[in-house]
Amino acid sequence: MQTTFLPGFEAADDSIKPAKIRPRTEAKASPRGSRTRSPEDFINELRKFNGFGASTICESTTSATFSGKQVVVPAFVNEYWTSAQRAASSLHEVSYRACFKPQLPRFFIERLSDPGDPVYDPFMGRGTTPVEAALLGRVPVGCDVNPLSVRLVRPRLSPPQLPQVAERLDSIPLSYKNAVRDDLLAFYHPTTLRAICALKAYLLARLKSGAYDAVDDWISLVALNRLTGHSPGFFSVYTLPPNQATSVKAQLRINAKRNQTPPERDVKRIILKKSKQLLQDCDASARETLSRVAPSAQWITSLCERTPDIASNSVQLVVTSPPFLDVVQYATDNWLRCWFIGVDPDDVEITMTSKLKAWQEAMTRAFRELARVLRPGGYVAFEVGEVARGTIRLEEAVLPCGIEAGLKPECVLINAQEFTKTANCWGVGNNAKGTNTNRVVIFSKAGK
Repeated sequence: MQTTFLPGFEAADDSIKPAKIRPRTEAKASPRGSRTRSPEDFINELRKFNGFGASTICESTTSATFSGKQVVVPAFVNEYWTSAQRAASSLHEVSYRACFKPQLPRFFIERLSDPGDPVYDPFMGRGTTPVEAALLGRVPVGCDVNPLSVRLVRPRLSPPQLPQVAERLDSIPLSYKNAVRDDLLAFYHPTTLRAICALKAYLLARLKSGAYDAVDDWISLVALNRLTGHSPGFFSVYTLPPNQATSVKAQLRINAKRNQTPPERDVKRIILKKSKQLLQDCDASARETLSRVAPSAQWITSLCERTPDIASNSVQLVVTSPPFLDVVQYATDNWLRCWFIGVDPDDVEITMTSKLKAWQEAMTRAFRELARVLRPGGYVAFEVGEVARGTIRLEEAVLPCGIEAGLKPECVLINAQEFTKTANCWGVGNNAKGTNTNRVVIFSKAGK
């Protein structure tokens, strides 16, 4: 287990002032924060919600505790946040497999926490919850078993100015005289591969020497997200979308089928172009908000059931989405990104199981730790989805896990949405394999 603070980003004063947040194209939240809002108030809002012109469908979800006692909680179906693409900060435009839209955590952060409150994601992946929490003036806390996650999240809380990125890139020599992995030539032109290896060596050397700073961190983030993709905006030849790296053998088959060879790419130009895109919404207001919460952010590389560095009764809100059985292969999707930062993906204890009972056991362990770190009166928003062609509804399976840990189930929120472009890239159809709706189980911790 490791708590990570980048040099110069150490935890500082805990007093965070309320932030001024720019309005977005979302339904407005209640002005009352979590410390005055009861679960009944929140449920009443869900029941009456019509932020996008539709009435809520009120249903119920039935499950049972592990001892066999029946549990029935209210379930509400509506469009609670927009399904429109790119309706959030440009800082979120970092590809990662099976990530949810920023509008999902925003919905709960605005309603169930106050500026300055710690907001936690124990399965943070690309960091949608912590980044959105930071943009809203909350203190982000994130955990993921893969050290890749910290490298994807941390730089976006201390974004450099574009001229700083350009100046640093100009100073990095991209000549590389050591041996390279020949198998990676399935993805890259030889000159491009040498440039990538030179950049990797530079970043690792800076980390080892202690000279690594926020600009290096940013360049590493952008390079990680330009390694492979299906347009000239990536370092690679045409391959799978950037949220998943295919195997070398599979890439060779793609190359043969398309009769393609990897073209030479300008690594520095691509990094600078993507940086400009990511930074386009980072105005003075956003930077000021991020600068106030970033020093108090906490990143943990560990299984989320083992997080002793997070104080008991300290977190106001958890918004997260765990691995969904074996729908997504996180380790194989990220093998090339792990290579770039010097991590062996085989050493990462990613929670993956095809058995529902084993999944519930893992989630129960996670919930016990969430119950420990959550404040009395705090909330957990636990997003799950339909798997196995809709025959397994994980919201029903997760209810007994939270109850076993001592949390109270309040309701299930089902966000009805149009099917996404990314899901279609997986070859998944509506009401088939995969996740077709956001299904969020809300738990609370007793007390005030």
